[in-house]
Order: sequence, then structure tokens, then C-alpha cells
Amino acid sequence: FTEEKLGQAEKTELDAHLENLLSKAECTKLWTEKIMKQTEVLLQPNPNARIEEFVYEKLDRKAPSRMNNPELLGQYMIDAGNEFGPGTAYGSRQALAFEYVYLFSRANLTHFQKERKLLQNKRLDLDAAKTRLKKAKVAEARAAVSR
Repeated sequence: FTEEKLGQAEKTELDAHLENLLSKAECTKLWTEKIMKQTEVLLQPNPNARIEEFVYEKLDRKAPSRMNNPELLGQYMIDAGNEFGPGTAYGSRQALAFEYVYLFSRANLTHFQKERKLLQNKRLDLDAAKTRLKKAKVAEARAAVSR
């Protein structure tokens, strides 16, 4: 390799078809690594991003517009699919995977937000009921003592 780089040895030329396959393999490897890394980000979100969203929410400000993790993963899948072409197995599967991830994340996010708000309201109702019960027991105990 060193001699080839220094011009002291002749490099064996590979068949064009083999060069093309090697190029496709490298491209597949790069896109797969990118998609796997973004999938990990989607499954284990960055706590700093949650804190940032929380701060914007508490300040009643709109967070900067940018793609969220499911959208970014979907975009990677689309880009990879476009690079390989829809006629390839990788390309056609990427489009289907993106559609699934996008629809799943949107539906679940909306459902999760509604459920979280409902759960929060139920918890507040329970806390209020416990407080009323505690006050009633204290009042009843005082009334019993003063009799």
C-alpha cells in the first residue's frame, strides 16, 4: 500500500462491476450505521432535549422549529431509499419503515400527551380528595375531643 502511494508499485485494477459492488456496500454500510444511530437516539432520547422543551413550555414560548427524532430517522430512511432507488430491496423497505415510524410516532405522541394530561388531572383530583378527607378527619377528631 505504501509503495503504491509512493508510486513505486503498480496498483492492480479491479473489475468495474466489483468496484461498483464495493461502492454500494460502503454506501449501504454508511446509511445503515446512520439509521441505527438515529434509532438509538429515538429509543433513548436526550434528557437535555426534554429539559429544553420543558423550559420553553414553562416560559410560554415556542421552541425553535426543527425535526424531532422520529422525523429525523424517517428523513434518513427516505434519503437512504432515494440513494439506493425504489427498485432495490433497501430502498423500498426504507420507505415502508419511514411510513411506519412516522405514523406510529405521531399517533403515539398525540395519544400520550392526551393520556398524560388526563392522568395529571386524575392525580390532582385524588390529591384534593385526600386533603379533604384528612381535613374532615382532623375536624371530626377535634369535635370528639371538645365534647
